[in-house]
Amino acid sequence: RKIIFEKQWFYLDNAIGHIYGTTFEVTSGGNLQPKQEVEETTTETKEAGTDNRNIVDDGKSQKLTHDDIKALKDKGIKGQEIVQQLIENSTTFRDKTEFAQDKYIKKKKKKYEAVITIVKPSTRILSTMYYAREPGKINHLRYDTLAQMLTLGNIHAGNKMIVMETCAGLVLGAVMERMGGYGSIIQMYPGGGPVRAATSCFGFPKTFFDNLHEFPLSKVQSLLSGTFSTETLPADPEENALVEEESNGLSEEKQSSLQETEEEPATEAPMDINPTEEQDTMDISAEDVEFKENKEKENKENVREKQLKQWERRKKLKEAAALLREKNADGLIVASKFHPTPLLLSLLEFVAPSRPFVVYCQYKEPLLECYTKLRERGGVINLKLSETWLRNYQVLPDRSHPKLTMSGGGGYLLSGITVVLEKGKSDSSNSEALKMEEPSSKRCKLQDLPC
Repeated sequence: RKIIFEKQWFYLDNAIGHIYGTTFEVTSGGNLQPKQEVEETTTETKEAGTDNRNIVDDGKSQKLTHDDIKALKDKGIKGQEIVQQLIENSTTFRDKTEFAQDKYIKKKKKKYEAVITIVKPSTRILSTMYYAREPGKINHLRYDTLAQMLTLGNIHAGNKMIVMETCAGLVLGAVMERMGGYGSIIQMYPGGGPVRAATSCFGFPKTFFDNLHEFPLSKVQSLLSGTFSTETLPADPEENALVEEESNGLSEEKQSSLQETEEEPATEAPMDINPTEEQDTMDISAEDVEFKENKEKENKENVREKQLKQWERRKKLKEAAALLREKNADGLIVASKFHPTPLLLSLLEFVAPSRPFVVYCQYKEPLLECYTKLRERGGVINLKLSETWLRNYQVLPDRSHPKLTMSGGGGYLLSGITVVLEKGKSDSSNSEALKMEEPSSKRCKLQDLPC
């Protein structure tokens, strides 16, 4: 199919079969060809100015016009040659400093050289891309904040993780990549079904999805209260198929009897009709019967497919409920657009003691409320509310410095560790324990003060 990326269009047909990291050049017609490595001749000494104070950006320094550049492209001249001609026709290029010249060449190469490198998808690449292009889809979750979540959540192979996220499947994909296909993941989802748009971009093998389960948020309370039952699950698909075959057999008998009754009056019809007319009517009736039979077969197949899908979905739901009932999850990660307090208080019931949990929110106030609720409830220690600060640096010879623009904020994280919650204690004892944890204020006595 046709891919449009960064004002460049091309077809990916020729990329199939090449390894990740291969660099391609876009030729005429949008076809990709592997780029041959050419050693750049940088032996010539460049003429460079001492500073840029006398250079005025008035738009008249370039002799080549837009039409000239378009004509060069139409002739089939490569981007490297176009960049060279732009340098030669620039009146201010030689007056620029060496650093400014490198910057100018890099900028023009990016614009006119159609070179593409296909890289292997990873959490870092996908999170950077989503944050730069569509941050609203991932609740403005910055890539360094996602890295902090994976570290604080102690994600590793063999874990049993509960993930509740509305970030287009980016957090789920990051957890799956870190676990490497070992362990089990239970994805909690709101609405009709889970969203995994970003998860599909990772290119995971099918084995990674074998241990991925899903459970709706709407049934969490019924599972906790014990009212969740699997009685509504249908029977095995083989039994359903047998029932369908029996009903189909009955319907076929009815159809045959109906056809016989329809054929009987046809034999009693008067003999004045021409034989050609009889053949036409017989052909039309045969076509109608075939059409009806085909339509009935299609309907039966569709019904059977729907029933199989429903049975598989409910079977997966039953497996996820069994995993949650064990209440021995190794960690919990929440990154959603919903208020974190009710989500966290209900999902913490499924986490084993001495296990970490991490909650992400774009704003601080909901996490502050969640923090106070957890302190009142108890059963958690090492509660921390943090915000990561990120600044990009340019690292080049003789010109390493922090970049002028930086991210305003990457969201907030609330992390902690679960402990056994003693339900026998009353609220007053909990409040007393909280008071005992607080350091007593140091008061100097009056007699100790100097006269």
